[in-house]
Amino acid sequence: MDQAELTSEQVLPDPILDPIAQFRFRFDLVIVLRRDIPWETYMSTKLISGTSLQLLRRYDHRPESHRAQLLDDDGPSYVRVFVRVLRDIFKEDTVEYVLALIDEMLAANPKRARLFHDSALADEDTYEPFLSYIALERKLVHTREKFVRPKSQNGIVSNGEASNGKKPLTTIDDVLIGLVKWLCEQLKKPSHPTRGVPTAINCLATLLKEPVVRSSFVQADGVKLLVPLISPASTQQSIQDRYLGKHDDISSYACNSYRKSNSLYCTQYVGFKIGFINITIEYLATSRTLPRLIDVVKSSTKEKVVRVVVLTLKNLMSKGTLGAQMVDLQLPQVVQSLKAQAWSDEVEILDLKSCALGFPFLHLAIIMYLQDLLEALNSLEEGLKDNIKKLSSFDKYKQEVLLGHLDWSPMHKDPIFWRENITNFEENDFQILRVLITILDTSSDPRSLAVACFDLSQFIQIHPAGRIIVTDLKAKERVMKLMNHENAEVTKNALLCIQRLFLGAKYASFLQV
Repeated sequence: MDQAELTSEQVLPDPILDPIAQFRFRFDLVIVLRRDIPWETYMSTKLISGTSLQLLRRYDHRPESHRAQLLDDDGPSYVRVFVRVLRDIFKEDTVEYVLALIDEMLAANPKRARLFHDSALADEDTYEPFLSYIALERKLVHTREKFVRPKSQNGIVSNGEASNGKKPLTTIDDVLIGLVKWLCEQLKKPSHPTRGVPTAINCLATLLKEPVVRSSFVQADGVKLLVPLISPASTQQSIQDRYLGKHDDISSYACNSYRKSNSLYCTQYVGFKIGFINITIEYLATSRTLPRLIDVVKSSTKEKVVRVVVLTLKNLMSKGTLGAQMVDLQLPQVVQSLKAQAWSDEVEILDLKSCALGFPFLHLAIIMYLQDLLEALNSLEEGLKDNIKKLSSFDKYKQEVLLGHLDWSPMHKDPIFWRENITNFEENDFQILRVLITILDTSSDPRSLAVACFDLSQFIQIHPAGRIIVTDLKAKERVMKLMNHENAEVTKNALLCIQRLFLGAKYASFLQV
């Protein structure tokens, strides 16, 4: 498979993981791991062997240190048991329990993933049970009580393959490519109305650090599927209101709101990672990705969401024309506003106060998390300042004027640009001023006319002899004609120019821009 063009980073920098989300996930995991599974019943029905029962009883509900020793001594045997339970038993409580066991062992030591690839398991397709459960609509029928495979008839399973046929073992790349396709299908047409998309986004947030996943995601048009999901939480307010109307329990509503916040966070996290794929930059530059990201960061009150969007924007700023677009979208003002806010996820932090004594590391993590947000904002602000300087060069301004198509690029309203470059307007017998006046006569574009009037008013205000020079160039008559223009923007700036022309520099500074 052709690899998508990637940046030089082989391992993508991950934003600090949300400590609140981590805590809540681990808490849910603990609840699942408290279950008592009737392993003896499964052995009596020949769903597990006697050897498997012995291994499970040695491992089940044991201290972490004891489990670690068992995995160190005979890890592949325990992995084999877990995989076979997932393959042969479909009761939901049991499946969740075994998945929690696997998650726990890998979270304690990620290197244990090697156990699934041990030579002792060469005859086991360790991926197949997991792929079966993520593709429920194809391989499993989900009931309220349990998971059951479609029944076979005459040795033939429902997918048309012989049950005694030996299939080739699944490779890692096969798994990742197939998983990405399924996740993109979930983004396009989710199999569950409320869980399908959030689950897909969470998985992508984890998987996109792998080059083959990034490549597959791009080839499956995943970027185009993701961009519409980048939206402010306020757009989901009506959904939340309906939920609250159906559930009087405020805690249920709070949990629902939290899930929406975490889903939004993961969506921005995926956006952060795809920003490192060069081949996606052109699409990001021509779609509404940047406006959507800025809308999210303007409206969100969650640090985790703001932080990952800020990191995304910081990463994209140096790519193509995205930096200039951010300035045009007033991002510098947004950053200033964000820096002025006192960041604190009050509800979530209050939730943690009751367990502060038992989990002191969480408070330290939150402090580091907030510090990282402020550092990201400072870094983004510095990058935007550099972009404004590049956009505010007189050569760039001169090129824009000579082309005759003016727009509200940053330099027009940047006082520093005008103070530093005011003498450059004297070049070639005030060539730029003459072109601006010509635009007033010849252009039919309201935006160009408005900007030309504004620039003339800026020159009048900043240049010591600006009023006299503009009058000598016969600009007053042209500008006065535009005071009756049908476009309000043109009329406003023509009036400003005339006011400054009549008042002069001494009083012009009091006029509102």
